[in-house]
Amino acid sequence: MNKQILSVDDSASMRQMVKLTLAGAGYDVVEASNGDEALTVAKGQAVNMVVTDLNMPVMDGLSLIRELRKLPAYKGIPIVFLTTESEDDKKRQAKEAGATGWITKPFQQVQLLAVVRKVLG
Repeated sequence: MNKQILSVDDSASMRQMVKLTLAGAGYDVVEASNGDEALTVAKGQAVNMVVTDLNMPVMDGLSLIRELRKLPAYKGIPIVFLTTESEDDKKRQAKEAGATGWITKPFQQVQLLAVVRKVLG
């Protein structure tokens, strides 16, 4: 059974790039366009990993991580930011919220796959 990854980004083109990259490597990808939608998806089905943007409408990535970490099923699930942000303060906040890693956009496909393989084992 393939590992399932939840991709969260308000940009449809970014979600498509992530999906093409991950699906091409054999992962199943579920998509959400904001943190609130992602939280609904996460509560309805199990995923092995979450890749989320930081800046999104309705619910941002930091809030999403905080909410996911409250759910018992998501205590140990890897959550990686994929964002244009690169400030140390944002990275510190992400780590405190429970983020596993950080990738800065624009991303290289090999970079995303390397991080996914590393955190999923």
